[in-house]
Amino acid sequence: MPRLSSIVALISILRIGSVAVAGETPDKPLRAGMIGLDTSHCPAFTKIFNNPKNQGDLAGVKVVAAFPGGSADLPSSIGHVPEYTKQLREMGVEIVDSIPALIDKSDVILLMSVDGRPHLAQAAPVFKARKPIYIDKPLAGSLADALAIAELGKKYNVPWFSSSSLRYSPGILGMRNNQKLGDVLGCDAWSPCSLEEHHPDLYWYGIHGVETLYTIMGPGCQSVSRIRSPGTEMAVGLWKDGRIGTFRGIRTGRQDYGAMVFGSKAILASGPYVGYEPLCVQIAKFFKTGKPPLANEETLEIMAFMEAADESKRQAGAPVKLEDVVEKAKPIAQKRLAEVQ
Repeated sequence: MPRLSSIVALISILRIGSVAVAGETPDKPLRAGMIGLDTSHCPAFTKIFNNPKNQGDLAGVKVVAAFPGGSADLPSSIGHVPEYTKQLREMGVEIVDSIPALIDKSDVILLMSVDGRPHLAQAAPVFKARKPIYIDKPLAGSLADALAIAELGKKYNVPWFSSSSLRYSPGILGMRNNQKLGDVLGCDAWSPCSLEEHHPDLYWYGIHGVETLYTIMGPGCQSVSRIRSPGTEMAVGLWKDGRIGTFRGIRTGRQDYGAMVFGSKAILASGPYVGYEPLCVQIAKFFKTGKPPLANEETLEIMAFMEAADESKRQAGAPVKLEDVVEKAKPIAQKRLAEVQ
């Protein structure tokens, strides 16, 4: 009979799936499949993962196949598919004609579709195949779909995470434990905030600044109030411990990313955005370990924050509790789950 330790090790490998198996063989990198070739993130991420000089965490993950996808009713999506498909093909990535075909050729999945609306339907077969999945921002095109994605992860015991690349810029992430700053007592974060008619207002691009806010403040927001003008959004969050954090969405004048952080010892500006590589490092670690670097609950709270901001807009700026928008979305999430299963 095999020893108990061997059985435990085998069960562990089976639960993690192909991540653990592939990770055991250094000369066989994890095969990453990419869904959705309608964003500049696709060639950018592929260049980072497929760099033959990669060392450390980035070594051992390679984008090998991709499914173009694209949303016909979204010009900023479908209009970019031919360009980015061509670029990935020139990098040696195999282009396939379906998500099932992609899954068969992949150990792990990068869901990159710029349109959040199809994310639930695109992720469902990945969860069913029990392949770890990174979902690029926004996690979904609605809070209900975001909750449904989380339920699929639980049902199939598949790890997933979603994040803006802003989160892992060292000068932003490092504000949570900055000795000069002390305890974080508040934060004003900002980013560009272009709108897209098919998505809730902040989901499309404001999510970058909201993610910055959460990176620094952490989870625990209780309610959101919002005011706006044609060129500016302002969402004010009240945390359960009494702290206040704000997101300023910029559509006129100079547009940039950043935050001002109010601490127990000092008031400091965050560091700048530094690009995609820090996020790709976290994705590579995730694929190798099966452990998300960010709690799924925090990602869902970010989605709820943005939905509460939209509801506050509908209520002329009245404070809206995050728990209320979540409860409202739950029955819709169950219907959406039934549609994709």
